[in-house]
Amino acid sequence: MKKQLVLMVMAALFSITAVNAQGGQRQQLPPEERAKAVIEKMAAMNLDADTKAKAEVIFTEYYKAQQSAMEEMRASGSFDREAFAAKRAELNEGRDKRLKAILTEGQMEQWVKEIEPTTRPQRQGGGGGGN
Repeated sequence: MKKQLVLMVMAALFSITAVNAQGGQRQQLPPEERAKAVIEKMAAMNLDADTKAKAEVIFTEYYKAQQSAMEEMRASGSFDREAFAAKRAELNEGRDKRLKAILTEGQMEQWVKEIEPTTRPQRQGGGGGGN
């Protein structure tokens, strides 16, 4: 009886571990929510209501374009990382050009140095190392 109980507990632990190891892909927030998150990060810049509204539109459009580009690449069947990086750089340039039009020089500097780096997707750690 004890052996059966121990075996059942071990099987349960193994099952739980196996399911958790799968990880799964995390869901990405919709463009509107991502834009709001960036606007919240920009709170330190003391933007007025009009500038905040304009910035939110810029970021929403930026994230929608980025999502669209990603979906197009995935639908094509071959996801080319370099092509996507080039597309993302193009989108970033357009976004920054539009932001320069609504932000002061000091605010733009703060965006580039402090806030923008925090908006980039963070890679999950893990994986193997070499020997």
